[in-house]
Amino acid sequence: MGNDSGELGHNLMDHHSSAGAWGEHEGFQEFYYKGRRPCGFLIPRFRNLKQDKNLKFKRGYNIQGDGERREWQGAVGAFPDEFGEDFKRKMIMPGPWSIWMMGWGECLPYHSNKISLSDKKNKWGMPLVEIDFEFQENEKEMMADIQESSADMLQKAGFKNVTTFNYNRPGGGTVHEMGTARMGHDPRTSILNKFNQVHTVKNLFVTDGSCMSSSACQNPSLTYMALTARACQFAFDELKKGNL
Repeated sequence: MGNDSGELGHNLMDHHSSAGAWGEHEGFQEFYYKGRRPCGFLIPRFRNLKQDKNLKFKRGYNIQGDGERREWQGAVGAFPDEFGEDFKRKMIMPGPWSIWMMGWGECLPYHSNKISLSDKKNKWGMPLVEIDFEFQENEKEMMADIQESSADMLQKAGFKNVTTFNYNRPGGGTVHEMGTARMGHDPRTSILNKFNQVHTVKNLFVTDGSCMSSSACQNPSLTYMALTARACQFAFDELKKGNL
């Protein structure tokens, strides 16, 4: 239904959140947490705001992270041959400060990333869903830049033992799924109009993450809520006019 453009199920996206860096800081040993926990931080997107020519990828990412002192869980295994009062004292002493930071990056809308219905059925006779998704070269280049830029920030801030990482999470790992019924002005290349109304089925509205034509790099849920509110107002007005 509503798939005149052939785009239904395609252009599946999810943010990648795998790459980053962490490091230890030798200072502030006299300080510990105040309140329940230290606050995390977010560095807004700074790449490709004006299409940086020296980068190998399109779009960008934000960086999220937190600072903490090593607790007893992190000291397990650090003192394998110790026991008794001195060992207990070492275990309850907070360790060094560290900062962990990781990038949340945009995934481009590839036609090949898709959801489709399988010939196999579940026990209720409904077809199973098949998902075909992978992060491609643009996302991999972005992850490499996240590692490099995160490590650079930590080193310039005076952190030691800086280490980069990539958890290599698969698509779906960030749980920010978007696309498959994207918006657009042209019914030949999209499913929904700007009010989340299916181009060819006027009384059908889709207001969840499937309407997104781009993933950007921000957490998307508030955007879904705003789009839903706008779509509801539009549908209400159209119903009053007798157009639905």
